[in-house]
Amino acid sequence: MKLQVMHRTRYAYGAPVRDSFNEVRLQPADTTRQRRLAFRLAVQPATRLASRLDFYLNTVHTFEVPAPHAELVVEAHSEVETSDTPALDATATPRPLATLGDCARFADCYDFLQPSTFVDTGGDLTALVREIVGAQPDAWQAALAIMRFIHGGFRYQPDVTTAHTHMREALRLRCGVCQDFAHVMIGLCRTVGLPARYVSGYLYNGPADQLKGAQASHAWVEVFLPGHGWLGLDPTNDQIVAGRHIHIATGRDYADVSPVKGTYRGTTQRELHIEVLVALLGP
Repeated sequence: MKLQVMHRTRYAYGAPVRDSFNEVRLQPADTTRQRRLAFRLAVQPATRLASRLDFYLNTVHTFEVPAPHAELVVEAHSEVETSDTPALDATATPRPLATLGDCARFADCYDFLQPSTFVDTGGDLTALVREIVGAQPDAWQAALAIMRFIHGGFRYQPDVTTAHTHMREALRLRCGVCQDFAHVMIGLCRTVGLPARYVSGYLYNGPADQLKGAQASHAWVEVFLPGHGWLGLDPTNDQIVAGRHIHIATGRDYADVSPVKGTYRGTTQRELHIEVLVALLGP
């Protein structure tokens, strides 16, 4: 599936600000299931862009605007080709849950078994995840059970939580948006010993689809199974990730992958406007 994305972030300030320093994570990743065809990033006021890889190998663009400015606009245009076939079938039983104990020794997994900024593990979560998973012996089926618990037991409701809501608050409310659902799932997966990481990206919603989280930044979860690698699950839509999901960045939780973040000197009065458009280019 060939898809294109336009992501526009605009900050309008109550008075001119200066010394703006920013990080942007908007470039689609090249993965085994996705190929980046094109990417263009523009900033107004115009300034020089630099790029680097962060600790989790996401592409980060950085820039600064030292001169006074009343607004800041960051606009990214992307084209990708994705695989329509899920990496693993919903009926598969590839790996016993009891054999995942060694994952903590893998450098690629250790961070994704620990608590992080917006995610807890263990404690009272242990009883909950045992209730969800039950006697399920397979790791993939356990992950699917956690995803279905969240999709079936939580209400998708914007404006109840914020970008800084912790998973425990979302778990208490039993509502929120894709970011919250991803954080809850990550915490429960890690508690049962299943490495889990946060994925930021986008979701294509076709004319006949009723998927939640489209035409906005989206988030889902990847779990690690030895021999299969990282496998995507979308608790917001109860889906195994396939061609409609556009992968941008991965991290322990949202704190590692915020699309646009930065600092500046000046007024605290500002308005944030975000526009996302995802369109189909071809099969």
